[in-house]
Amino acid sequence: MINGKTRTCGLIGNPVEHTLSPVIHNTLAEECGHNLVYVPFPVEAGRVAEAVRGAYALDILGLNVTVPYKSEVMDALVETDELAARIGAVNTLVRTQGGYKGYNTDVNGLYRAMLSEGIRLEGEEIILLGAGGAARSAAFLCGAKNASGVYLLNRSMDKAVQVADEVNGAFGRKLVHPMLLSDHPKLPDQKFLAIQGTSVGLSPHDEDAVIEDAAFYKKIHTGFDLIYKPFTTRFMKLVAEAGGKAYNGLKMLLYQGIDAYELWNQVKITEERAALVYDKLRRAMGL
Repeated sequence: MINGKTRTCGLIGNPVEHTLSPVIHNTLAEECGHNLVYVPFPVEAGRVAEAVRGAYALDILGLNVTVPYKSEVMDALVETDELAARIGAVNTLVRTQGGYKGYNTDVNGLYRAMLSEGIRLEGEEIILLGAGGAARSAAFLCGAKNASGVYLLNRSMDKAVQVADEVNGAFGRKLVHPMLLSDHPKLPDQKFLAIQGTSVGLSPHDEDAVIEDAAFYKKIHTGFDLIYKPFTTRFMKLVAEAGGKAYNGLKMLLYQGIDAYELWNQVKITEERAALVYDKLRRAMGL
């Protein structure tokens, strides 16, 4: 029941009307018995710093940040976690003395999602599609979890090189190898874990894939698409048709949200509660 002691958390971005994050946080609040509500806040371009200051003045406990503000919001923070600073993107703000501290829970959210499906990164040869914010987080995760090598394929070579240089510099080894998407036939003839980090295939463009070549998919033993809507992407279908295992990004959404909730409330969410929230997310998507 909402009353004078109810704490507020929320999401800032543009747009935010489609978000499933309230399902995650309001379910967790109910399950944990926390007097907390979570709501989306649309923020107009150019008003991010103003929104963060206003949230602090209103005693808002914490915020998530989504596109297109994950980098821009960093200028409005009093402190940034080391990992988030390395990546150059923040998706979670935690209230501290004098302002908010920024974290990136996308990275650990992806890792927890992969672990829950029995996918490992340690020692793996990985294909990473894309060089935007989501793919960038995945590249840093590959470095942090000691992947053997990452072939980063992107439409623009400049952006691929930039991400590769930053990740290789951060971990002190030549981990990420930048390539053009069109050069995918030059990939070594072996089996890879592939992470699809572009927006290609995102609903309503359900039948699009960043690469269509069937020969490419024969090199993939496991494909993980960061997109969760549609639930089965064209990339996932192509991986499965070639004999590989395919997963979507809904569990990444789940676990990045759980990580944020844990930071705001100083609690640990059990896997039983995580499973309950995942079921609610599936139902919210009509599955």
